[in-house]
Amino acid sequence: MLQVQQRLVHAFITSRLDCCNALLSGLPKNTTSHLQLIQNSAARALIRTRRRAHITPILTSLHWFPVSFRIDFIILLLVFKALHGLASRYLSEMLSIHEPVRPLRSSFTLFLTVPKSRTKTFGDAAFSRFAPSRWDSLPEDLRGAENIDIFNHRLKTHLFSLDFMLYVMFL
Repeated sequence: MLQVQQRLVHAFITSRLDCCNALLSGLPKNTTSHLQLIQNSAARALIRTRRRAHITPILTSLHWFPVSFRIDFIILLLVFKALHGLASRYLSEMLSIHEPVRPLRSSFTLFLTVPKSRTKTFGDAAFSRFAPSRWDSLPEDLRGAENIDIFNHRLKTHLFSLDFMLYVMFL
């Protein structure tokens, strides 16, 4: 019965949460807070817990990312695809690989150039700025993944470990 409920939640709620949520990348938390409330309500209904129960263990048991991590996951997956020729050309053209002036040890890692923005709130939220800054914050073994399956697996593991560390810090 739980599997049927999970499928229904994924079909009607999770798919709607993921639809175009990458447009909300880099914006303040209050823009995604409504989506997070919807996800929390769906998780509570699925597990049948009280409204006052802490949501992080529930999301972790369901293997669901919070909305902000879902956005980061989608953006980073798009960056990987763009860098490996698997995404649309216009996305690839928004990203440029950082090439240092002189040879450094970091020259062999795949860093992206983060362009400057004129406005703080919306300029930092643009894909051309937000995506490279998130990409550059990833560990080197994750940025150097050979194929999309390996990258996908490592990225999920990395984001779950970040989410778990945040949860432990606030206990």
